[in-house]
Amino acid sequence: MRNKFYTLILLIAAVPCGARSLNLEQCREMALKATQSQASQELKAAAEDNRKAALAAMFPRVSANSAYSWTNAKMTLLPSEMDLGAGTAIISQDGSSQFFWDEGSAMGQLIQTSKDVPLVSDQVQALADASGQMIADGYQNLYDHLNLNTKHLFVAQVGVTQPIYVGGRLAALYDLSKLAEQTVSLETDKKHDDIIVSVDEAYWRVVSVSRKQQLAEQYYNLLCQLENDVKAALDEGLVTQADLLKVTTKRGEAEVKKLQAENGLVLSKMALAQVCGLPLNEPIEVDENELSESLLQDTADIQASVEQRTELQMLQKAAEMAKVNTRLISAGLQPNIVASANYIYSNISADNGLNSDWKGKGFFTAGVVVNIPIVHADDIYRLKAAKHTARAAQLKEEEMRELLTLQTTQATQKLTEAQQKIVLARLNQNNAAEVLRMAQESYDAGMITASELMQAQTAWLAAATDLVDAEAEAKTTETQVRKYLGKL
Repeated sequence: MRNKFYTLILLIAAVPCGARSLNLEQCREMALKATQSQASQELKAAAEDNRKAALAAMFPRVSANSAYSWTNAKMTLLPSEMDLGAGTAIISQDGSSQFFWDEGSAMGQLIQTSKDVPLVSDQVQALADASGQMIADGYQNLYDHLNLNTKHLFVAQVGVTQPIYVGGRLAALYDLSKLAEQTVSLETDKKHDDIIVSVDEAYWRVVSVSRKQQLAEQYYNLLCQLENDVKAALDEGLVTQADLLKVTTKRGEAEVKKLQAENGLVLSKMALAQVCGLPLNEPIEVDENELSESLLQDTADIQASVEQRTELQMLQKAAEMAKVNTRLISAGLQPNIVASANYIYSNISADNGLNSDWKGKGFFTAGVVVNIPIVHADDIYRLKAAKHTARAAQLKEEEMRELLTLQTTQATQKLTEAQQKIVLARLNQNNAAEVLRMAQESYDAGMITASELMQAQTAWLAAATDLVDAEAEAKTTETQVRKYLGKL
């Protein structure tokens, strides 16, 4: 323990002498600046963009689509062999065409009848062949036009979609996103208040320990002076060696307390530096005069302050979000009406017959789609569950309101008690200081012993320490009350 103590003393001695002087407001500003994380800013930006996205969903949506495909075969709409009623037209693989008359057709019967007259039969056969070839050529021409080139297919579409009525889903989504954005802002405010509270606690701890270190130093100096006086009296034979041992023992205890106070002050300053975002070994000094400043007096309007608490407001937002979620699920049981308009173009166009060239003009379509849910049992049960969740959130809000009212009332009462405690501690400290003055005069006059003087010194130290504790506790309590009343 002695080696650790000497090591700590060396570390303290190594700290630069130029200490940085800080007041409470400066510590708060540095702590808030050090804890402003990039992630919090990104979350706020994300919540804002989600709200804008929910709003944009109510307006028309324009989209464009295109597709391309390649195939190694052509699309043939007519067969290579077609029965035309009077006969059959055949398209050969080499591209030639033929037509064969049916025996039951008029031309077929004419051919059969004319066989008995050779001269007429030749003329009829020539007529049948010529007319059949004309029919075959016509069918071949139609066949070729309907033989589409589908090796390269392309289609493009530009469309506009506008929701007309979707059961209130879009409005519910917008309300949810807006509530989420407000919740993120409330979380930021709550972190802000928590940081200030932690800074204040660390700051007043430094002030308190610093005051106690000064008191321990004064108490140690008093005992050192008393020890010198008792040594002188021992040399004169006025006191015994036992009297000197009592004073020496007390002085040793005071030295330990002084060193403990010095070590505690170093650690308290390191904790304050850590909260403020400063290097742990940076020397700092605080304004101890702020400990004696007047405390908050206006604590009357507790109920109004409870309604402004971020904890309650966050639960209120959660309850509102649960209600909006009920609307959102209910929208699934409502009719949906959506209008759309599209322009479509493809390289197989039908505006002037079917053709596979690129000369088509495309076409417009417009329509309205109506969807009416009839039996959706799952949505019905989800709606019931959402209503129960909304009711539970409302009950939590009411419980939190009662809890925060009790918490704020207790804090204000504690602050009142702390103010009274300061008054009593200050009175006791003044009385102990007066008793110490009188005891010192009596000891100098030889009317009391060194033990009685040490009792007065110990009582003075205890009273002064109680006053410091009372003031520091009051300041910390005041910070909590200001947080609860929304006055940070």
